[in-house]
Amino acid sequence: MQFTTTVVAALLAITGHAYPVLNPLQMINQAGPAAGVVITKCSAPGQLALAYDDGPYQYTQTLSDILTKGGAKGTFFVTGTLYGCIYGQKTALQNAYKAGHQIASHTWTHPQNFGSLSAADLTSQMTKVETALLNIIGVKPTYMRPPYLATGGNVLSTMKTLGYRVITDDVDAGDWNSKTPQQSEQTFQQAGTSGNGHIPLMHETYSGTVNTLTPWLINWANTNNLKLVTVAECLGDPNGAYVNGTSSNPSQNTC
Repeated sequence: MQFTTTVVAALLAITGHAYPVLNPLQMINQAGPAAGVVITKCSAPGQLALAYDDGPYQYTQTLSDILTKGGAKGTFFVTGTLYGCIYGQKTALQNAYKAGHQIASHTWTHPQNFGSLSAADLTSQMTKVETALLNIIGVKPTYMRPPYLATGGNVLSTMKTLGYRVITDDVDAGDWNSKTPQQSEQTFQQAGTSGNGHIPLMHETYSGTVNTLTPWLINWANTNNLKLVTVAECLGDPNGAYVNGTSSNPSQNTC
């Protein structure tokens, strides 16, 4: 009882408002996954979080439409400049966000040496994406996937400081390594549907992944009674994908 009272008092002191107060367990659940800790798969069975790296790209709108038409929610881990400037796909990102897909960070430039960058450089990589997304969709993400899945060096401690949940994968579609969609399909079939849900590594920059593999995955999930959700949802954090913020450069519209 004393613990509950202390939490309530602290919440009121922080907010300054008499909002409905959650009990401690609800507060912990609402907080979502811990920041700066590597997450590879969903927190419960019966779901699949389709996650795509390296956009936005020319297929972003198409991918968003395919997912939506299939009753699926996807997660887009986006960069600032890897395949052109992020502002060049502003409308597609806004449409994906409005459709309920999750927009998350994949760093500004996708540096090959991400795992060896200084804390200051890592912070810059993340805050530049935050500024762009605040300008484009009005919120900043709390989820990120590191380039090349690099989590060494200063990565995890910096992401913890910045409040980012660090996502890698437990199934690699291999599209980056020249696997055909059919080979990727076999990888998913081999991974199976038992255990907690998959968070796969895929890339929205390949036509085969967008136009062939994704429709197959939607059908595969439906056949196996898997719910197609965002990464945040598959981690029991449906309302925690974003936080509000103020853009450091609200008039910026180029990279």
